[in-house]
Amino acid sequence: MRFTFTERKIQSSDSLREYAEKKIGKLDRYFKTESDASITFSIERGRHIAEVTVRNGGMFYRVSESTGNMYASIDSAVSSIERQIRKNKTRLAKRLKEVPQPEDLGYLPDEEDEEEQEFNIVRTKRFSIKPMTVEEAILQMNLLGHEFFVFRNQDDNEAFSVVYKRKNGGYGLIEDE
Repeated sequence: MRFTFTERKIQSSDSLREYAEKKIGKLDRYFKTESDASITFSIERGRHIAEVTVRNGGMFYRVSESTGNMYASIDSAVSSIERQIRKNKTRLAKRLKEVPQPEDLGYLPDEEDEEEQEFNIVRTKRFSIKPMTVEEAILQMNLLGHEFFVFRNQDDNEAFSVVYKRKNGGYGLIEDE
């Protein structure tokens, strides 16, 4: 793992850098290829802030932790990134598992079965739809970790719109006419 250190309003010691390299270097076991780690140390209002960004391939994992001690901030950041990596890997593993089709199981659904199928709504959510730009909606969707996000498009006369993640990468936009 390659490390890049940045300091803001602080002069870090060699022991702090070695500690960060040792702790963050343990994340390398999750990756097949070499990754880059960017660590920023800063102090604001007596809080020690460690911002860690790990880049591997096309994936970025970023965390900012603030505690009363820089070593504790590093520990907290490493555990948060570790959680993100595990969550992402399990999400990918679930996506890669193929759901067997009824034809593969030797069962073809009858037309009667399709007619009898009920659409059970198991959860209803209500929320206010706020006007925002497409870029803000994409950022909000990514922060929430959702696959899609409904919003009112400021750029399009506050029409109802939906942004979504495409399977082949990138984003899609569905607009109201």
